[in-house]
Amino acid sequence: MQNVIVTGNSRGLGLAISRRVAADPRFRLIGLSRSLSPDYQALIDAAPERVLHLPFDAADTAAIPGLVKGLTETHGPVWGLVNNAAIGMDGVLATMHATDIQKALKVNLESPIVLAKYVSRSMLSARQGRIVNISSIIASTGFHALSVYAATKAGLEGFTRSLSRELGKRGITVNAVAPGYMETGMTAGIDEHNLAMIRRRAPLGLPTPEQAAGAVMYLLGEDAARTTGHVITVDGGSTA
Repeated sequence: MQNVIVTGNSRGLGLAISRRVAADPRFRLIGLSRSLSPDYQALIDAAPERVLHLPFDAADTAAIPGLVKGLTETHGPVWGLVNNAAIGMDGVLATMHATDIQKALKVNLESPIVLAKYVSRSMLSARQGRIVNISSIIASTGFHALSVYAATKAGLEGFTRSLSRELGKRGITVNAVAPGYMETGMTAGIDEHNLAMIRRRAPLGLPTPEQAAGAVMYLLGEDAARTTGHVITVDGGSTA
């Protein structure tokens, strides 16, 4: 059974990815998040031998080495890492608190890098593995009041491309999925006028978290064995 780590698994896209991974008998799902949501608990209850949860605060990067060491000693090498945990942190840069900027950089960029560093060690030994970083279309298109968030996601995409060169010779792929605005509770909170404009930009309609999760599952599977260093965009065509 192949171990797949998903961070930020309690809700939204992370939960959608977790559901897809949990439904695949090839995988043991190891969810990492600060809290355990009822929806994720339901996944554990349905398959306790294949679905696990470990407490994880993405801002606590110093705890990552010990977390990964304990995880691999208990459950064996990691096949897949999905770096999904992130914070939105929207706001005009001129008035944003320095602590908020630092937190966004740590959670959205530093934490995925450090996790990949330690998880990839077991992948290198096994000469196989999959790393999938969750980016955003905001990494490549400008959005008002999202400059810091955009910087973290653009950094994650650059990291993805360069790391794919480092790990490719050992059979490890490194890719990213960049969702656009998705039909979730988050978009339900957007101003009606702005949401109408966002929807008009997507000729196929806004994607669902389940559709973005499908791209992640492709990258975790055997069909993506020769796909690395790429960013798959799932946005209903809004950036076409």
